[in-house]
Amino acid sequence: MQGTAVRTLILASSSPRRQELIRTLGQPVIVLVNGVDESVPQDWEPSRIVEELALRKADAVYVPLLTSKEQDGIVVGSDTIVVRSGEVLGKPTDPEDAKRMLSLLQGSSHEVYSGVACLDLSTGNKVVRHRMTRVAMKPLTPEQIAGYVSTGEPMDKAGAYGIQGLGSTIVDSIEGDYFTVVGLPLSLLSEMLQELGLDILSSLGPRT
Repeated sequence: MQGTAVRTLILASSSPRRQELIRTLGQPVIVLVNGVDESVPQDWEPSRIVEELALRKADAVYVPLLTSKEQDGIVVGSDTIVVRSGEVLGKPTDPEDAKRMLSLLQGSSHEVYSGVACLDLSTGNKVVRHRMTRVAMKPLTPEQIAGYVSTGEPMDKAGAYGIQGLGSTIVDSIEGDYFTVVGLPLSLLSEMLQELGLDILSSLGPRT
């Protein structure tokens, strides 16, 4: 029956958080990362930014695998940005930039966009989507911001916070999908994989 076979998922991301999340789907996982140009035009909509960057990351792994013919499976790329009043916030460049971002976000709401690209090595088919979740952050004092930044947690995260870590203490509420904020919307990913013939839950069932 279509969709019941286990498939290897090839994650095009060095993020420990995405690696942990994708392994919860119960499929074999390989992590392969190739650098990509992440610059985009300033007038692009957030949804276009994350979908394009997710696709670039997936393509950077997908193309060499096609040439080598050493792998089968589905390549998964993802990208996440934070948007506050139209300003796109990626990963901070240094601690001062992290403080700047958190000062912008504290005491207000912002949007988190995560894009996902899935490329099937067997068929060449691809699916690219995104999800958005709205996050309300608590008011923070400069001392609290400095203390959080001093932990180092904000430095590799879009918007300079991680909702699954100490950053959980500064988030007031979310409206939408929690895993979109973490960086890999699993519900969306499972739907995309199903479009490519991999039904996650059915693949875990007994074989007949």
